[in-house]
Amino acid sequence: MKIAIVCYPTFGGSGVVATELGIALANRGHEIHFITYKQPVRLELLNERIHFHEVHVPEYPLFQYQPYELALSSKLVDTIKFFGIELLHVHYAIPHAYAGYMAKKMLEEDGIYIPMVTTLHGTDITLVGKHPFYKPAVTFSINKSDVVTSVSENLKQSTLDLFHIKKEIHVIPNFIDKSNYNVDNKECQRSLMANENERIITHISNFRKVKRIPDVIQIFKQIQDKIPAKLMMVGEGPEKEKAEELAEKLGIKDKVVFLGNSNQVDRILCFSDLFLLPSETESFGLAALEAMMHRVPVISSNTGGIPEVNVQGITGFMSNVGDVDEMAFNALKILSDDTTLTKFKDNAEKVAHKFDIANVLPLYEKVYEEAFKTYYKISY
Repeated sequence: MKIAIVCYPTFGGSGVVATELGIALANRGHEIHFITYKQPVRLELLNERIHFHEVHVPEYPLFQYQPYELALSSKLVDTIKFFGIELLHVHYAIPHAYAGYMAKKMLEEDGIYIPMVTTLHGTDITLVGKHPFYKPAVTFSINKSDVVTSVSENLKQSTLDLFHIKKEIHVIPNFIDKSNYNVDNKECQRSLMANENERIITHISNFRKVKRIPDVIQIFKQIQDKIPAKLMMVGEGPEKEKAEELAEKLGIKDKVVFLGNSNQVDRILCFSDLFLLPSETESFGLAALEAMMHRVPVISSNTGGIPEVNVQGITGFMSNVGDVDEMAFNALKILSDDTTLTKFKDNAEKVAHKFDIANVLPLYEKVYEEAFKTYYKISY
């Protein structure tokens, strides 16, 4: 099958999932065409079954904001025509589902019919999408998709609560490819990041307010007060400077390492002992799942889709949003001795394997088959 995938090409969860899905589909024999404004960060190799088509947005002084949706729709039309694309899979409702629908209608004018699958990832629904300026367009785009999926049960329910949705929403969880997580222990050089007696705590995100970055620093401060530890902060974003200032104010600046965006997340996680995710909301918690695959237990909030990933008292602990004291207390329970830590590490890896792409990929292929049946039944 020839499939066009539209996604954001950044380090965010939706872009990572879309890219990994495309790579896995190509490995199953499908021909995959990524269409976005920059090559996705996880897309390192192109081959005869994986292609990238860049969306160029011409600069016109007339426009205060350049019309990316228009450029994307036009690029979709050209690519689908030229390569004979059979199915369109858009990730993130805004603006991809809207642009995808416009491309479908333009193609129909030329007698070309193509089904569209839309995957909802989180903030496209819970943050941006529900804004009054965008809500009508988001509702329209979802309802005009041939098949709709969401990455968690929680996100599905949020979508149904926030929008008047007429389409069935299929839940297909985020996933990871466990074959990519076989990092040689020799590569996990803990001594480069911490002393032998120090526990290594990690946080990975885009450092937005919703991630509650100050809570990460506060939790770590309480951990550091009790046991020797180092905190690895991976990512970039608007809250980074405040986090650096808070670490200095709390007197732990030398114990917190800001690593910026990194393509070496696997090497960072392989020597980590605990992952912190105290977010205001998470549609799924992909970063936590990646940590668990590396045998890293998780301390998190209990919001959104996180409870579908982090199992209370098994792979880590969850607390109410903002309950820094309880999160720190639970972190210390896990880190208190090697036996307890090893038990949580084993559990984290075991649960993570349930989300291996080998278990999830067939669900998407089934959805593609349904999209064909749904679309062509309606169109003809």
